Amino acid sequence: MKDEIRIVFMGTPDFAVPSLEALLEDGYNVVGVVTQPDKPQGRKKIMTPPPVKEAAVQHGLPVMQPQRLRLPEAVAELAQWKPDVIVTAAYGQILPKAVLDMPQFGCLNVHGSLLPRYRGGAPIQRSIINGETLTGVTLMYMAEGLDTGDMIAKVEVPIEPEDTSGTVFAKLSLAGAQLLREQLPLLLAGKAGRTPQNDDEATYASNLTREDEKIDWQHSSQAIYNRIRGLVPFSGAFTLWDGNVFKIWAAKRPEAGQGSAGGETPGTVLKLTDEGIEVRTGDGSLWLTEVQPAGKKVMAAGQFGRGGQMKPGTVLA
Repeated sequence: MKDEIRIVFMGTPDFAVPSLEALLEDGYNVVGVVTQPDKPQGRKKIMTPPPVKEAAVQHGLPVMQPQRLRLPEAVAELAQWKPDVIVTAAYGQILPKAVLDMPQFGCLNVHGSLLPRYRGGAPIQRSIINGETLTGVTLMYMAEGLDTGDMIAKVEVPIEPEDTSGTVFAKLSLAGAQLLREQLPLLLAGKAGRTPQNDDEATYASNLTREDEKIDWQHSSQAIYNRIRGLVPFSGAFTLWDGNVFKIWAAKRPEAGQGSAGGETPGTVLKLTDEGIEVRTGDGSLWLTEVQPAGKKVMAAGQFGRGGQMKPGTVLA
């Protein structure tokens, strides 16, 4: 039956690749892949395909990259593949009703949170920034609302104290692929679960903005640490030093009772050592361990401190 069911896969980043690979390894008939258009990357703005396109090309699968899937010509092109089921994972566009209604077994989504919490485009980053210690993956039926469809199954994944968005993305991508592997045969046999979401328990994980990347040194050391790791390895967090962006890519996890709030203004540099840069926070201090001054590469904070450009007493805005 597997080779008779026509599957279209939709996804874009690395998160989605294990789910596509799982379908292929399990012998399903993936008739096509839909992903976002190639984008310019790096200083030279080289047009670069998304990871899902690279995986699809390696397997010889046809690829669609519509700027907008809701355009009639994109829907018509997709319809030519005659999908029996559509599987999505971090595709990045909202599916129009014409696409949702197309496959007889429905459209499924591998979503990186324990729904109904953290609906939206940045569930992994938001969960880390908010200090969550547990996340997971939900396999769900897609509906017209944003991540509001009925749930098929979930799997829980812990967020460790030193996890970043990058490490959690990797863990959830594998967990999602395994969940898809387990549940898709049940769905095709008419035996999969179907549980409506409780909207009263829903939270929304909006896409990150530049404002989300800014550090407020008046916050607690733990809250700042959570923000830094929630933005790694994507945009990184930042503060201002002499009016220029000063990015922070890693910090040392605060220990219980570490440091105490002194008389210095939050954001004041207390020490620069081989260990890093100690900065006053709203309730103590935080050690920065990887930084990136404007126009420079990422470097160890201890190495940056030895340059002597930043002094104790400097206030980061």
